[in-house]
Amino acid sequence: MSHSNQKPDLEDSINVTEAHGRVVREAAACARENRIADNGIAPVSMWALVACGVVLLIAGGILGSGGELFGYTATFRPGYLRAPAPGAAETGPMPKPALAAYGAKGAKIFAAKCSGCHGSDARGNGSTYPSLAGSAWVNGETERFAMIILNGLQGPVSDGKTYGVMPPQGIGMAPEDIAGIMTYMRNNFGNTKGDVITAEMAKAAIEISAARKKAGNSVTSEELTADHVKALPGAVLDPTILLDPVTLAPAKAP
Repeated sequence: MSHSNQKPDLEDSINVTEAHGRVVREAAACARENRIADNGIAPVSMWALVACGVVLLIAGGILGSGGELFGYTATFRPGYLRAPAPGAAETGPMPKPALAAYGAKGAKIFAAKCSGCHGSDARGNGSTYPSLAGSAWVNGETERFAMIILNGLQGPVSDGKTYGVMPPQGIGMAPEDIAGIMTYMRNNFGNTKGDVITAEMAKAAIEISAARKKAGNSVTSEELTADHVKALPGAVLDPTILLDPVTLAPAKAP
């Protein structure tokens, strides 16, 4: 029996190629829509994430504009003060020894007012600006030193040499500033006086300066020797006593 005219045992209405393609496409679609991870958990649909995001945006807009759920005034009331942590009190800057507290203030003033001429090491240049390191007037009587800062200087300095006219540096300074710069210079750059010029002493210096016979003019070595070779009035402060580094007031006991 010849087999040349026999057909496959299939219905004539089935197109094998088309059926195979449809099966492949359906399998691919199922794989896309129903991906299962190895642990058996299917990933969240992208459309579900987008829908959740839209809902959250709309809800946030309604709450933020209609009420004051996210408003600062609704969360923080006028006069609100943060409560200290349990077992701890609210604290300010850490207290410092008086010498360090005054010196820290003076260091900033020195950098702003003095280092441009005398140098960051306070040694001057030997020709137009004298050295403040080891200076007899810096380390000597405090009233004389204060008069130089407040009024400026003309004529020879402590080493007998004339460097030119020094302009007054105390204009606009508060007593705490003058006390700070004097304390700093007397205890740095090789100067080791170990004392503190207090705001009380500096206040007295301002009053003494204003009462000078030649108020408004630079001091000279002759005037300094005649009138100001003395210590500034005021109580001596223990360099180790703890102060508030901002106000320079005695630190409160804990």
